[in-house]
Amino acid sequence: MTETRLRPSPISATVDFTAEGVQHGFLRLPYSRDDSAWGSVMIPITVARNGKGPTALLTGGNHGDEYEGPIALFDLARSLKPEEVSGAVIIVPAMNFPAFLAGTRTSPVDRGNMNRSFPGRPDGTVTEKIADYFQRVLLPMADLVLDFHSGGKTLDFLPFCAAHILPNKQQQEKAFEFVTAFAAPYSMQMLEIDAVGMYDTAAEEMGKIFITTELGGGGTATARSAAIAKRGVMNVLRHAGIVAGAVDSGQTIWLDMPDGRCFSFAEDGGLIEPAIDLGDVVKEGAVIARIHPTGRTGRAPREIRAAMDGILCARHFPGLVKSGDCVAVMAIVTS
Repeated sequence: MTETRLRPSPISATVDFTAEGVQHGFLRLPYSRDDSAWGSVMIPITVARNGKGPTALLTGGNHGDEYEGPIALFDLARSLKPEEVSGAVIIVPAMNFPAFLAGTRTSPVDRGNMNRSFPGRPDGTVTEKIADYFQRVLLPMADLVLDFHSGGKTLDFLPFCAAHILPNKQQQEKAFEFVTAFAAPYSMQMLEIDAVGMYDTAAEEMGKIFITTELGGGGTATARSAAIAKRGVMNVLRHAGIVAGAVDSGQTIWLDMPDGRCFSFAEDGGLIEPAIDLGDVVKEGAVIARIHPTGRTGRAPREIRAAMDGILCARHFPGLVKSGDCVAVMAIVTS
C-alpha cells in the first residue's frame, strides 16, 4: 500500500508548526471507549520556532516505563525561549502517552509497542495511528531526531548515547558527530536485535540524522541519569546550531556491539544471580550470570557465559527471569 492511498491521519495538532514563538499544545487522537464515548488521547507537544535553521525532533516515552527522556524534555519544553532558538525544536516528551501514564513498556490500550509499530497505520490501533503521524507528519519536518531510551523495568544499562551503522556513510558520520556532542559517559555503535518496525529505522530510511540513548533502567531515573539527559539534549541543540553556545563536552568511552555474540538469553526461567556488574570487563567464557531453578531445592544453577571478550553494558533487572529473556549485553571498548 503506497502513501498516496492512505487516509489522512486522524490526529490533529493544536499547535501551528509554522508559527514563530513557543507553543504548548497537544496531538489529539480520537479514541472512543467505555469511559469516554467521544474521548481523545491528548499527547503533549511543544514547538519552538524562530527564524531560519534546522529542525530538531526530540522524543521520549517511546516506551512508557523509561523516564530520563520525559524528565529532560518536559523541563526543556518549559524553559526554552523563542529568542534562544535558530530554527525549530519539536518536543514530544511521551510519544506513547497511554503507556507513559500506565508506566508500562507497551500501551495498555492495545498492547502496542511504539518502537515496533512503524510505519504505522492511520486506520490501525491507537499505537499504530500515533506511529503513522510521526511517520508522515513529524519525521518529514525534521533534520535531526533524538529519541531518549533507558532500560525500563526489565533492563539496566550503562549510560550511553548511540547511533547505528548505516549504508549512507555520510549520514552515519553525521549521526556519530551528534553522539559525540551528546557527551554521555559512554558512546555506542549500536546493534539492534531486530530493527524492523523501529522509529530509528523509519527516521534513518528517510535520511534523517538519528541518535538515541540508553541511560539506565529499572523503571526509574536517578539524579545522575536525569542530569546526563538534560545536559545531552542541550549539547545536541548547540551542536546543531539551533541553540547558541559551546557544547559542554566531557570524556566518553566508546563502545561497539560487533555482532550477535553481544546478546545472552535465558533458556530456562528462575532466580537470576549476577556474576558481574555493569561496566565490568570479562573474557570470553567467563560466567556472567547464574539462573537458579526455583521449583525445588537441590538443583544446580544454569551458568550464562560471555560469548566474547568485552564489557557488560546491559543486564536483566528483575530478580526473576523467564525463558527467552535477555540476560546480558556485552560490548567492546574501542577507545
